[in-house]
Amino acid sequence: MNRIPKAVVLIATIAILFLLSPLIGLLQRMPWSELANLLGSDVILDAFLLSLFVSFSAALVVFVFGIPIAWFLARSNFSFMKLLRAVVLLPMVLPPVVGGTALLFAFGRQGFLGKWLNDWFGLTLPFTTAGSVMAAVFVSMPFFVVAVESAFRSISEDLEKTAETLGASSSKIFLKITLPRIFPSILAGLALSWARALGEFGATITFAGNMPGETQTLPLAIFLALETNPEAALALSLVMLVTSLAILIPFRDQWLPSR
Repeated sequence: MNRIPKAVVLIATIAILFLLSPLIGLLQRMPWSELANLLGSDVILDAFLLSLFVSFSAALVVFVFGIPIAWFLARSNFSFMKLLRAVVLLPMVLPPVVGGTALLFAFGRQGFLGKWLNDWFGLTLPFTTAGSVMAAVFVSMPFFVVAVESAFRSISEDLEKTAETLGASSSKIFLKITLPRIFPSILAGLALSWARALGEFGATITFAGNMPGETQTLPLAIFLALETNPEAALALSLVMLVTSLAILIPFRDQWLPSR
């Protein structure tokens, strides 16, 4: 292993300590003696189960729609691709509350799409569990697309072209050759997008509200508990921390090259 300059080690150590400090502060203030009672409350259980449902539902939607989007961005050469890519990735940098407001004006009862959905199908999305899933999809989709588009760009098209000359259909080539080659990147993208969906707050509270048992996910429950019951907020934060690590750690090797 190459010798690492001392300055790099020092800067990296300071940065790591900075990132660890909030976690240490969280664990240091944790009401360990009351943790079992706090975690056993119906409010925490409902928020936890709802967060899992919303985040995994969002990850499923992202998987279904994100792969075609990533493939189109990676393999198309239209003149408007830069603009399209910027639109797809916009939720990564857009303040979540702005995203929630945009969703509300698009899919609310008086929105240009929401009014049509309500009039024709009786479907109302804002302030529902489905609205929470939609908000999570909106903010987490770019994380998946970035990972998978990069994978599509990195693989050679030689095998695909060879299979095409042998008479394989485009759909068979995509399913049997292309997707298996980027499977690790798909898993990494799903893990990142799921983690983003799990931690979503701004777009959810703006578009779906904060109703216990229906739209109150863990981040929203933490926000509410901070004002009335800080110990419960700490317990909820621990649940989110452990759940996120339980998903992210197993997928570490999917986005980091092995030594």
